[in-house]
Amino acid sequence: MRARDLLADFPVVALDSPVIDAARLLADQDLPGLIVVGDGGTPFTILPGTQVLRLAVPGYCMEDPALARVVDEAHADAFLRGLDGRTVREALPERPRELPVTDPDATVLELASLMARTRSPLVAVVDDGRLLGAVTLQALLDRVLPA
Repeated sequence: MRARDLLADFPVVALDSPVIDAARLLADQDLPGLIVVGDGGTPFTILPGTQVLRLAVPGYCMEDPALARVVDEAHADAFLRGLDGRTVREALPERPRELPVTDPDATVLELASLMARTRSPLVAVVDDGRLLGAVTLQALLDRVLPA
């Protein structure tokens, strides 16, 4: 089995897309992450949903989870509204990671290795500089684990 056999169309966002739109896309389609494309339409990076959360959750709550417990739901929603006016670029990690991109001939083991090494829930599949789609961790596990 190859990447082309597990390939699915996958939504993309641009670096300067509003991060709130990316968050809605993640939530509405129950996605593990999004492919972020650069100016030429080729994959720039993968934006895991957890990175969007890191932009929304106050640093003091990440450092001390006990502080997160004292914030009521009404105020917690205000943190998510804090994403307004911010871009996908702002949600990306400061240090770029290895880009989880492969070609359509990658094997299941190559896909799994790339996901594990890059800690990415999806891999972008590119052929001749053109984005074909993505392979998600869920698709990979569905195919390799017996029902």
